Amino acid sequence: MDLSTRKQALEARRTELTGHLSEVEHTLDAPMPKDWEDRASERQGDEVLESLGKAELDELRRIDAALARIKAGTYGICASCGEMISDARLDLLPAAPLCKTCAAEEAG
Repeated sequence: MDLSTRKQALEARRTELTGHLSEVEHTLDAPMPKDWEDRASERQGDEVLESLGKAELDELRRIDAALARIKAGTYGICASCGEMISDARLDLLPAAPLCKTCAAEEAG
């Protein structure tokens, strides 16, 4: 996959995430129901949305970092060892900053 295709995919995912995060924020800002049971149920839903929102914000940060690496000309180069990140890894994780070996070392 060429760099422009990867950039387009990252930008499309970024747009999707920012749109969904806006929806989550709007939902979380909605007034709580007056009924206590409804309010408890609503709070549980809010906790799920907050967790999802945090995960999406993390992904958004990774995408922004990957787009910055594209701009800097370092996309696809492992930030740890300097080796090329495999196309297969970038196909699965387009925002990956580390090669498979360095990611495994960092995780474990």
